[in-house]
Amino acid sequence: MKNILTEIVAHKHVEVAARKLQRPVAELEQSSTFKREPLSLSSFLLNPEKTGIIAEFKRKSPSKGLINGTATVHDVTMAYTRYGASGLSVLTDEQFFGGSSDDLVQARAANNIPVLRKDFVIDEYQILEAKAIGADVILLIAECLTKEEVARLAAFAHNLGLEVLLEVHSGDQLDKVTDHIQNVGVNNRDLTTFRVDFNRSCELASQIPAGKCKVAESGISNTDNIVTLKKAGFNGFLIGEHFMKTENPARAFENFVTELSGKLKG
Repeated sequence: MKNILTEIVAHKHVEVAARKLQRPVAELEQSSTFKREPLSLSSFLLNPEKTGIIAEFKRKSPSKGLINGTATVHDVTMAYTRYGASGLSVLTDEQFFGGSSDDLVQARAANNIPVLRKDFVIDEYQILEAKAIGADVILLIAECLTKEEVARLAAFAHNLGLEVLLEVHSGDQLDKVTDHIQNVGVNNRDLTTFRVDFNRSCELASQIPAGKCKVAESGISNTDNIVTLKKAGFNGFLIGEHFMKTENPARAFENFVTELSGKLKG
C-alpha cells in the first residue's frame, strides 16, 4: 500500500507555499482572532465536569472516502459543546479531508471551548495561520517531523500562546516530546497505511512523560473503549468518525455521552 502520509506532506509543502503568497504574515497578524487569548486544552481535558472527549468535525478521509457530506460545522460543533465535549477538532486540510480554514472559523465563532486545528503542520506559517483563524491548539505529527522540527514548531506555537498536541504512533517517537508540548496523543491509526490497532494507546500509555495530558486517538468506537483508556491513564479521547459517519452526529454524540456517563457513575 502506498505511503499516504508521504503523499499528504508533499502536497502540503506546495499548498503552504501558495498560501504564503495569497495571505502574507502581516495580514494574518491583523486578524481580530489573532489577538484573542487562547483557551487551554489540557485544562479542559483535566476538568472532571467535562467528558475528556475531543469531538471532531471531519467530512472525509483518504482511507474511508466521504464520511459525511451534509452535516454543518455550526450545528455539529455546537452540539458537541452543549453535551460536554472538552475540545473540538476541526480538519482544515482540503485536498485529502475536505476541510477548510473557514470550517475552523465557524467552529470558533459558535463555541467557547478549545479548538484544535487538525492538519499536517510542517511550517511556522501554518501556526500563525492557526492563531489567525481562532485555533487554541495545533497538531504536530511525530511521524512526519524530525525531533528538531518538532522542538522548533512547538516553541513557536508556545510563543504565540497556543498549546500543542504531539501525535505519536510508536514508543521511539516519544523522544520528540519537549517542554513546550502539553498534550501527547497516541494515534491508534498507522498514518503510513491507515490501519487501526486500538491496543496501541494502552501499550504506550505508561511511556508518555509525566506531566503531559494523555490523549488517545482513532479507533474509539464505543463507551467501553473510553472506560478502558481511562483506566490506562488517558485524559483525552479524540473521536470523529464514530459520530460523523451517522446521519445525525449531534444526536450520536449526545447518546454516546449519556451512555458513558452512566457507565462511569456505575
